[in-house]
Amino acid sequence: MINISNLCVVFNQGTPLEKIALNNFNLEVNNDDFICILGSNGAGKSTLFNSLLGKIQYGGNIYIDSKNIDSLKDYKRAKDISVVYQDPVRGTSPNLTVFENILLANRNRINNKKAYKEKVINDLSKFEIGLETQLDKSTKYLSGGQRQVLSLYMATLSNPKVLLLDEHTAALDPKTETKVMEITSSLVKENHISTLMITHNLKTALDYGNRLIILNNGKVVLDISGELKKNMTESELLKTYSNSFSDVTLLNK
Repeated sequence: MINISNLCVVFNQGTPLEKIALNNFNLEVNNDDFICILGSNGAGKSTLFNSLLGKIQYGGNIYIDSKNIDSLKDYKRAKDISVVYQDPVRGTSPNLTVFENILLANRNRINNKKAYKEKVINDLSKFEIGLETQLDKSTKYLSGGQRQVLSLYMATLSNPKVLLLDEHTAALDPKTETKVMEITSSLVKENHISTLMITHNLKTALDYGNRLIILNNGKVVLDISGELKKNMTESELLKTYSNSFSDVTLLNK
């Protein structure tokens, strides 16, 4: 699905503040992969996402379904790549109702709004967080968890090939985070979306997804999946790879 080859990003090149953010970074993401990404601040996580989204200049190549997207502008990449940020305001408009936000996110032609609204109510009711009763209210009245679930739901409506989750549960309390992660996992599986999720929560990274990678100094230093990931404990991971984190306090227990 995604092939990233020799990706290089250098900030402030040629100055005393030069910083290599991604250093010949390589990664292959398979169909239905749900990859959790760990790494300290400055490891290259956000730079990777911004490269995929076309927000910054980079060297190397990025392919989606064998199609090179290096020359595509960010708005054209958005047809295949959806993103959910930590701040829900970046994914929804607080001046519109919940249903109006959903209508904007759905790029397909809707001939019967009443029938579509009934479908949306049915979809949202499955999440069991009360969103289906808030359709005619402004998103500014939603709780943090409801906003993030709405952002997730909206991100899947355009049938993206790739979903990027940029610490989308970091601002939530532990109970709400667990609920949102359960919904996230369900939506990813149901829509068969290749997903990359940045997190600082070690438990979340081990409990969800089928694959875990750790970034350090712009490179992948760990890439595990399957039974190896499933059986990995927090203590084992920290014992072996704690030197990959410049600040282990970023890893929330």
